[in-house]
Amino acid sequence: MRSTNIHQAKTHLSKLIECVLRGEEVVICKAGKPVAKLVQYAPSQARRQGGQWRGKVNVAADFDPLPEGLAAAFKGETP
Repeated sequence: MRSTNIHQAKTHLSKLIECVLRGEEVVICKAGKPVAKLVQYAPSQARRQGGQWRGKVNVAADFDPLPEGLAAAFKGETP
């Protein structure tokens, strides 16, 4: 693991990113104390699941209906 101060990180960001791409972790320090870590980005493989609010939210009867395309998008459908 490599550490650097904020000024050096700003000056040498491209080089630090190259290090990260090689698998290193880079810790950025302020006044000698770690405040951030640069790591290689790994997109999440898990698909998000909805429905956590089902049954917890009530829509008032006088609520304006959504346009058809938008309502379908909320249901995961294509209009």
